[in-house]
Amino acid sequence: MHCYLITFELDPAITGDTLISAIKSYGTWGHVNGSNWAVVTEGTAASVRDKLAPLVGKNGRLFVIKTGIEAAWYNSNANSDWLKKYLMYG
Repeated sequence: MHCYLITFELDPAITGDTLISAIKSYGTWGHVNGSNWAVVTEGTAASVRDKLAPLVGKNGRLFVIKTGIEAAWYNSNANSDWLKKYLMYG
């Protein structure tokens, strides 16, 4: 399993509800803050991108990066225990 950080900017014509539902469909997810989420999956960064990219809209932006090296945060929306447990998945 790997944890991926997902950050995005939606096309102005997109509400984001479908994207958030797709992110939550991974089952193990955390809402880090704003438009930053983390998911745990056996897939690759490219597979996460391919699933979510159509949902940000034609002029949207999406960035997916595998976590696992080091992380620090302050006042995240996601539960700190969740972040400590999953961000270190390599």
